[in-house]
Amino acid sequence: MKPTLSVVLATFNEAENITLCLKSIKGLADEVIVVDGSSEDDTRKLAKKFGAKVFKVKNHPMFHTNKQKAVELVSGRWVLQLDADEQVSPQLAAEIKKIVTQKKTPFAGYNVARKNFFLSRFLTKGGQYPDYVIRLFLNGRGHFPQKSVHEQIVIKGKVGFLKNDLTHYADPNFARYLTRFNRYTDLDAAELARLKEKPGFSLGLSYFIFKPTVWFVKAYFRHKGFVDGLPGFIFALMSSLRFPVIFIKLWERYARRP
Repeated sequence: MKPTLSVVLATFNEAENITLCLKSIKGLADEVIVVDGSSEDDTRKLAKKFGAKVFKVKNHPMFHTNKQKAVELVSGRWVLQLDADEQVSPQLAAEIKKIVTQKKTPFAGYNVARKNFFLSRFLTKGGQYPDYVIRLFLNGRGHFPQKSVHEQIVIKGKVGFLKNDLTHYADPNFARYLTRFNRYTDLDAAELARLKEKPGFSLGLSYFIFKPTVWFVKAYFRHKGFVDGLPGFIFALMSSLRFPVIFIKLWERYARRP
């Protein structure tokens, strides 16, 4: 019998997270595909314990590349794309199961609201909730463009919204946040270089003054990040500081050239 729902993950050194992620889809997924970027920990071993089909590949700098590889390997009618640090609640699982077992659907894909855990709590403000991302879609109707670190899955057809949240434990501590911060700013700097942006005065003014100021004011005041206490302040501050860091990394790229 052809699987109804295929769950796909792209992983790299996610032994700390993948067990809880896969436990959360037990009884929901008919097929689990894990494309692993040559992890150096037990990620692949743990995934196989849950019956996942595991494929070891190169760890590409643009991690959406491996996500798209996983999408292309599925055999199910529906695809649920997850990250290893995400978990599907029983309520969300029930909602997804109801959708994928229907013969007809008005939508080719669905947005789900993520609850993002940051340091000590789930952020409720600061523009971080509801954090809508497209994760459920009909096989053949969604793909990753693989052009930008911040891109969404592109759906061919109408997109609906699920009612229940997806929990996202991306930043349980500041060390993990800094690791992700470094990776994302590397990719953003590379994207600017690809677009042939040069680290001149006008770009520096934008990335050191204008963008960080506007981002912090929007996140902390307009979107009421202060409601989330110190974590809300730290998130607004650090996410605004990514702009000068991106500029510095772009400048380094040009400075290293002969």
